[in-house]
Amino acid sequence: MRIRAAVLEEFGSPLAVQEVDLGAPKAGEVLVRLDACGICHTDMYTASGADPSGYSPTVLGHEGAGVVEAIGDDVKDLAVGDHVVTLFSPQCRECVHCKSPKTNLCMAIREEQNRGYLPDGTTRLSRGSEPIRHFMGTSTFAEATVMPEIALAKVSKDAPLDRACLFACGLSTGLGAAMYTAKVEPGSTCVVFGAGMVGLGAVAGCRLQGAERIIVVDLSDDRLELARGQGATDLWKGGDDIVQRVLDETGGFGADYTFEATGLVSVMGQAVEAARMGWGLCTVIGVAGKGEKLEVIPRFLITGRRICGSSFGGVKGRDQVPELVDRWLAGDIDVDPFVSHRIKLDEVNKGFDLMHAQDGIRTVIEY
Repeated sequence: MRIRAAVLEEFGSPLAVQEVDLGAPKAGEVLVRLDACGICHTDMYTASGADPSGYSPTVLGHEGAGVVEAIGDDVKDLAVGDHVVTLFSPQCRECVHCKSPKTNLCMAIREEQNRGYLPDGTTRLSRGSEPIRHFMGTSTFAEATVMPEIALAKVSKDAPLDRACLFACGLSTGLGAAMYTAKVEPGSTCVVFGAGMVGLGAVAGCRLQGAERIIVVDLSDDRLELARGQGATDLWKGGDDIVQRVLDETGGFGADYTFEATGLVSVMGQAVEAARMGWGLCTVIGVAGKGEKLEVIPRFLITGRRICGSSFGGVKGRDQVPELVDRWLAGDIDVDPFVSHRIKLDEVNKGFDLMHAQDGIRTVIEY
């Protein structure tokens, strides 16, 4: 079939919206007609050329939601008409990582996905005889996409897809970092550095876990106010004095849990130092720039602080994304404030401009 898609032709250049060919789903694959897609920082990061693993030509986009339109052979758990959220972090339920409760990093298709191919080593996207690679196994800046069944989460048909798409990356990443990676305990004190999509999700996750105090640090008054709506108890402007301020507010010990959601290594350092002596856990969610390093004074670790990373919030996508969506539908998570702008596919580069300007939380493409 012919579809319209936003193609990354050259790093650092605007995406080109054009017609491309999309092949039929093969064994274990599903054709999804997309309804909506959020524009995530990772898309912009790759388009800029800063991502050392980036490639082109490719169709970007990974925060999608849509309706199953066709299935290939051997698809077991999805049917035409099902509503799905795309998963850049698949869940095969069979590999050693999927069977372990310790991680969500499925190994089944990781090698081919990182190279821009579907599991059989080929692409369904093309321009005549020229293959176009799949971005993060998803390529959702398009009217439709073909993906492995193991990279799709079936969600309730009651969930509006223009907001369900946020659970494909940013929102689930933040929620999961608090709920599944850090496993925040009731009554605890948490500090979230960064009030973008991921940070706001972490705030909501801390609230759902029963945290008593949730301090949010950001430079934007508007984002801090959004954090209040997600459950923040304290709103602080970022600065060099933040670590000392956290210590002063916690009897000199630090916070039980800290979350870094900016991608800035300087802020990561603050998140480590603001974690509580004895048992504080710093969860790093933000993606740092190419070649950047986090420097940590060993004394902070020896005295009981811990650091962990979180990819997609530790969420096992096929099992837990539907659960998170159900909690939204039950009223536990307020998703509406996250959608700042709605655009059409032809305006995709405007979405990047809005992100550069830090205008809003999420721009959603509606197909």
